[in-house]
Amino acid sequence: MPPRRRLLLPTLGLVLALLAGCSGTGQRQTGDPITEGEATVLADLLVRNREAGGANFVITAPYGEGTVLTLTGEVDFTGSAGRAQAVTRYGDERPEELRTLFFTADQVWFGDVPGLAEALGEAGLPEARYVRRPTATGDQLPLTDVLVRLVLNLAAEEADDPAAFRGSDYTWQGDRSIDGQLTSVFAAEAGWSVAVDRSDDVLVQYVTRLPELPFDVTVTLSDHGSREIALPGDEETVDGAEHPEIAASVGL
Repeated sequence: MPPRRRLLLPTLGLVLALLAGCSGTGQRQTGDPITEGEATVLADLLVRNREAGGANFVITAPYGEGTVLTLTGEVDFTGSAGRAQAVTRYGDERPEELRTLFFTADQVWFGDVPGLAEALGEAGLPEARYVRRPTATGDQLPLTDVLVRLVLNLAAEEADDPAAFRGSDYTWQGDRSIDGQLTSVFAAEAGWSVAVDRSDDVLVQYVTRLPELPFDVTVTLSDHGSREIALPGDEETVDGAEHPEIAASVGL
């Protein structure tokens, strides 16, 4: 039976169960089923993220030959908000593109947007540093919106049933170091994998394949703890929903 807790992105047909495990003991072989203790850790993983309050994160999402979108920032799990620098690198002679992002479950703010000042001036609107628009819904979601939803959904208020994680669908894949942290790696038959810190059972890394992308997306968390995200104020923001011509003119 699949776990009750899922990260659901219905417009992409994506169902992501976020899991992790604790360290095992004794001799184990890669591909062994998880233990009873690890099943309990899996069931509590998203609750532990919420109880920690937040974390720093890095998301890497290749989406073309040599092209990678990287989001580096911090997330407040209890307040469901985050901020990040988004960098797109093309792997050719084109210069990298940088954006500043703030986000909640419902809204995304874009800063450092080329052409924004000119577009506002031509429309006779006040100066603004950010364009805000609703998080996209529908059949074709911008990759940025998918990724901010993904990181916000790495927390939950309630634990899952440990029994949902027992069985051959979930396996131990060995230990490895990630950014200097010793982790145990676990994988699901569905195709995702997770790494959890062996010292305190917190999620360190989650790797999955998005259906419409040919490459894996990797989310790495660090420095778990309380966060406060101050979102841009209305006085420095233009509402892209009220002024869709502005959002369209700058490619948002």
